[in-house]
Amino acid sequence: MKERTHLEQSIAAVRKIESDVEEATLLIEMGEDEGDQDSVDEGENQIFALKELADKKQLESLLSGEADANDCYLQVNAGAGGTEAQDWAEMLLRMYTRWAEQHGYKVEWLEESSGEEAGLKSATVMIKGHNAYGWLKTEAGVHRLVRISPYDSQARRHTSFSSAWVYPVIDDSFDIEILDKDIRVDTFRASGAGGQHVNTTDSAIRIVHEPTGIVVQCQNDRSQHKNRATAMNMLKSRLFEHEMQKREEAAQAEADSKTEIGWGRQIRSYVLQPYQMVKDLRTGAETSNSGAVLNGDIDMFLEASLASKLKGGTSEDGEVEELL
Repeated sequence: MKERTHLEQSIAAVRKIESDVEEATLLIEMGEDEGDQDSVDEGENQIFALKELADKKQLESLLSGEADANDCYLQVNAGAGGTEAQDWAEMLLRMYTRWAEQHGYKVEWLEESSGEEAGLKSATVMIKGHNAYGWLKTEAGVHRLVRISPYDSQARRHTSFSSAWVYPVIDDSFDIEILDKDIRVDTFRASGAGGQHVNTTDSAIRIVHEPTGIVVQCQNDRSQHKNRATAMNMLKSRLFEHEMQKREEAAQAEADSKTEIGWGRQIRSYVLQPYQMVKDLRTGAETSNSGAVLNGDIDMFLEASLASKLKGGTSEDGEVEELL
């Protein structure tokens, strides 16, 4: 039902864009026929706005990774800079929660560790909504802030660092597919204590999953069919556990690979003094409206980074539009 609802909403959005384009085109044609320049301008403005919307929908349609549609965990950690960095970590988390709320996502707080004087040492939230991980996955990295410190009595300029870590919420109910070509089934006579039929017929089952080397066997029933069914359920459970272990190992490897949160590691720079600018160092996307960004208006950075990643390259300045 979730998939059906998502598809219905996606189709409805495309149809609305088509309808709005037709209306805007008609408005332009009528304005040209009647010599009404205001109508022509209004129609053209609508067309430009619809193009931006269509570009964003096109980008959303490319969120097809295994976990892109999932909810996500967002963890923020203060880095170098003491109280300054802890205050910046709280500002950074506020930016993401504002963005989530503006897009209709639900935010659930999971844990937080407050700073000694202000801000946060670390905090983790769960952001719930369709494509939450897909949109935010490129935000993982170090974020750098330059500003006049509110904690410095001499009002000096300080540089602070905080990191964001984004990872998907994995649904434990995923289906385990076992291909016949991947398993070897052996039958053998049960050993040990047992009734007359158990020990005298080849009812015991051993299943080997060759890609992983996992072996399960069952011999507790006189029926070979029942033992096979039980063994298959055991194999599914083992494969589920195996998959979860791989995911945990991958997550741990990513955590172990993290380097110091400081100079040279940042993905985005937020400058509040002596001028106003937020610039993504990977895509070149930038804006002078830092206040809006810190209030959650980060779509331009998400879209530029996602476009660059999905298209297999790095876009600079105006190249983002070309990629879309």
